[in-house]
Amino acid sequence: MSRMPAVFIGHGSPAIALETNETSRAWTAIAAAIPGPRAILSISAHWETRGTAVTAMQRPRTIHDFGASFAKALFEMQYPAPGNPELAARVAAMLAPTPVLLDQDQWGLDHGTWSVLVKAYPDATIPVVQLSIDVSLTPGERLEMGRKLAPLRDEGVLIMGTGNIVHNLSAMDWSDRDCAPFDWSARFLGEIRDALLRDEPQRVVNFASLGDDAHRAAPTPEHFWPLLYVLGARMPGDRVRLVNDRIEHGSLGMTSVVFEDGVDARQAA
Repeated sequence: MSRMPAVFIGHGSPAIALETNETSRAWTAIAAAIPGPRAILSISAHWETRGTAVTAMQRPRTIHDFGASFAKALFEMQYPAPGNPELAARVAAMLAPTPVLLDQDQWGLDHGTWSVLVKAYPDATIPVVQLSIDVSLTPGERLEMGRKLAPLRDEGVLIMGTGNIVHNLSAMDWSDRDCAPFDWSARFLGEIRDALLRDEPQRVVNFASLGDDAHRAAPTPEHFWPLLYVLGARMPGDRVRLVNDRIEHGSLGMTSVVFEDGVDARQAA
């Protein structure tokens, strides 16, 4: 079985689920370029908890966790992928001694997960499990969780984090998607990009040390945190591929990061 990549997706607005554009086409292309996963483990910026939980139901519901200003069609959209209780139990065992709640009915698939997967895997036949983001963890602990989960990549599981490296909604220029990025957002993305390409994970863990740039680019860090889990799942020899590597509206980073086996990547080239 080919080693699955670990992928961080800059997911942007949930409205992308209704659109076909440069961003959504890139998500489709990422999925098309990798082996078909046995299952998907998603870490979304939109499931924050006290303690760690993982969805363990057979049929996770589609959660429409966004404001009423979005189109009715978005609220009607469903992503009926099956769950995978066995994978959920495997995740809990791998993260021991950290307690992991096997969630049977409280969560499901939030828009951080399904708005991406509806483009990447539109037939919704691949089982999907979501891992929550424990707000009490340190960045280093998130990286370590990713390291514990990395063996799943050799078991046919696609590890996918979704969020945004730069995510400051209050600063966005809503009138111009293609405006120049703010200086601080460009510097912050540049620093994180360089750390990823140089394989210097501690620089990513220490993102808050970038001071005012970090405070502005990630004023609340929940959209940055999924990157740390995915970075932890990086393996020796992985190459890094950047997709949608840009900032929209001045302060919304759309960059996606694919960590993929260097041998397989060369064979596919």
